[in-house]
Amino acid sequence: MAPTEAPPPLEGKKRRIAILTSGGDAPGMNGAVRAVVRQSIASGCESYVVYEGYEGLVQGGDMIKEMQWDDVRGYLSEGGTLIGTARCLSFRERPGRLQAAKNMVLKGIDALVICGGDGSLTGADTLRAEWPGLMDELVQKNELSADQVKPFRHLNIVGLVGSIDNDMSSTDATIGCYTSLHRICEAVDAIEATAYSHQRAFVIKVMGRHCGWLALMASVATGADFCLIPEMPPKEDWKTEICDIVSKHRKMGKRKTIVIVAEGAHDCHLEPISVSAVDKLLKEKLGLDSKVTELGHVQRGGSACAYDRMLSTLQGVEAVQAVLDATPDIPSPVIAIVENKIVRKPLLEAVKLTQDVTKAIEAKKFEEAVEGRDAEFREYMNAFNITTSLEQPDLILPTEKRMRIGIMHVGAPAGGMNPATRAAVAYCLARGHTPIGLYNGFTGLCRHHDDKPLGSVRELKWLEADSWASLGGSDIGTNRHLPSEDYEATAACFEKYKLDALFFVGGFEAFHAVSQLRVARKDYPAFKIPMTVIPATVSNNVPGTEYSLGSDTALNQLINFSDTCRQSSSSSRRCVFVIETQGGHCSYMATIGGLAVGAVAVYTAEEGIDIKTLAHDIDSLRKTFAEDRGQARAGKTILVNEKASEIYTAERIAKIINAEAKDRFEAKSAIPGHFLQGTAPSPMDRVRAVRFGVRSLQHLESFAGKSKDDIAADPMSTAVIGIIGAKVQFTPMEKVETEDTDWKKRRPINEFWMALKPIVDTLSGRPPMESAGGKKS
Repeated sequence: MAPTEAPPPLEGKKRRIAILTSGGDAPGMNGAVRAVVRQSIASGCESYVVYEGYEGLVQGGDMIKEMQWDDVRGYLSEGGTLIGTARCLSFRERPGRLQAAKNMVLKGIDALVICGGDGSLTGADTLRAEWPGLMDELVQKNELSADQVKPFRHLNIVGLVGSIDNDMSSTDATIGCYTSLHRICEAVDAIEATAYSHQRAFVIKVMGRHCGWLALMASVATGADFCLIPEMPPKEDWKTEICDIVSKHRKMGKRKTIVIVAEGAHDCHLEPISVSAVDKLLKEKLGLDSKVTELGHVQRGGSACAYDRMLSTLQGVEAVQAVLDATPDIPSPVIAIVENKIVRKPLLEAVKLTQDVTKAIEAKKFEEAVEGRDAEFREYMNAFNITTSLEQPDLILPTEKRMRIGIMHVGAPAGGMNPATRAAVAYCLARGHTPIGLYNGFTGLCRHHDDKPLGSVRELKWLEADSWASLGGSDIGTNRHLPSEDYEATAACFEKYKLDALFFVGGFEAFHAVSQLRVARKDYPAFKIPMTVIPATVSNNVPGTEYSLGSDTALNQLINFSDTCRQSSSSSRRCVFVIETQGGHCSYMATIGGLAVGAVAVYTAEEGIDIKTLAHDIDSLRKTFAEDRGQARAGKTILVNEKASEIYTAERIAKIINAEAKDRFEAKSAIPGHFLQGTAPSPMDRVRAVRFGVRSLQHLESFAGKSKDDIAADPMSTAVIGIIGAKVQFTPMEKVETEDTDWKKRRPINEFWMALKPIVDTLSGRPPMESAGGKKS
């Protein structure tokens, strides 16, 4: 008999679900632990954590601990992994896995969620494959009885990928990779200031032993001059290639040089390329004052960014659902994200594809290695090459295909406007187009038409646009004015400056402007030119996309603000902050922000606020604070969309809570306001701005040489680019206008994030409220 009796299995779909973190300590892992623990409990299951990764599974005992709801309080804002991680040699051998299996049975655990890299996930699936044999062996060795193992003949395994390198195929992003990219971009932005001041070159080494994602994305986000990654090394003479590009940029007037090198960088013969070798090259061949910076483990540290908090939370919730859906004949899944959609992929297939990339690199099949990465990788690599090295004769179009492309920002400033414009200008110049800056929106355009010497319309040059990679706001100016204010003057300006296409970046006003121009084509032939809109607004309220530039920057600003408020409220132990978010009538920021900060309640414009809802939430707060026994991380936040109610504002809600709390706890209001627009755009907003910018120019190019009537007859000649589900796509304006636009509320009709609101409520522990009709409100 076993020394300890195993608890009886739970009935039906209920499970005892354990989560462990293994391998590295990617930021966001704590969010995954919190989500798995709380979603398990909310689903009627029991939840466990395994301390110190597989080592804890082998040791058993107190290393495998049942978790209660409050045990993961405050996990979202913590860096690293609070349940620990360690490399475990014993688990790689069958005896170690045998002991781990015994410990799991003794705890009654029949499902395991692993957050780690490909090696950790492979080990987990090996455990699942061996599980029946391990059960038999434990009985044969009399370590467990047949009755004890009978309920545990099958083990459910679900994988979550935690890796700053983003080195797992089949998913666009791994937990932790965007936080690491944040750290790199912050460092490069700081380095660029001193590089510019002294006209220096900096060679920066980033992590990525077998995967160049971090180096590539950092290069795209910061506008680096050159990038060295293992998947696609330079051509035969890499030294000449670097020198040619850097010297060309210097001759064009660039004062700084940034070269980013992945730690696994090598030449086409697989010989390593070190940062010291690049540094020596820049000094000796080009005579530059060059410095080396190795960022090291600073890339792994700190609190997770908004995206990693959201990703780890949603994937953790999906992992629990995958456990509940699992049957013995379903292969172990890994939870992935493709564009904006959480999906399940076969774990072993994802691991194999990842390992195939490494094998392709070792075999010098570099094209194959690039294709083996996620769908974005090739596109970003091409975009970087096009927008960095401008003089590429094979890219120049014939004269008849070249266009004069007007570039305009419309709406409020948003992070990503400048990087998108930089990408557009660089692409235009690389292809032979002429980028025309239409400064200060439609008002600037029309005022110039009145012959006022404002310089509102002029060609954009590479050197000025190149500095916009990391700049927030709008350097060509933006406002909310629409073409309908003066169609005549707008059409006259289009003709005067011989515009062949228009590239818009902006929020709902930019969307509205293109809609107006499309409709007005029947009266103004000058508007019969192709137009694209890149959505850019902190509100993320542009129809035709699930993501707008600037929304990620705003979310990061919001979580920084909320974390600060939460820290303050945690210190006093008995305080809740009511924080107002921007967003107009669209509650994307409040909803996703609530998911990322673990808000106890989120009030949206779509649902509104009434006194019954407030009373319900105040009752919940009373109970929570009454049961609190001085636990750490006790701070609480409530997020309120600015248009959720004309009456119940953040300040008034705080006053109502204070009146009802009767000194047992307190509430304070806080309004970050335009702080949410941020300063420097987030890395995600930067890289997606480049991707959308290049795609939009390619789309406009497809209309070159067509007649005005042919252009006007094509629905795709006015289109919005966006992410919808698992795809980046263009959608015709006339389709979006009629099928997915709430013009009165200035928001999409189909708001995907509203489906996430129940997850916010579930993971915050907000009790369901029954409405008068008996339904959950």
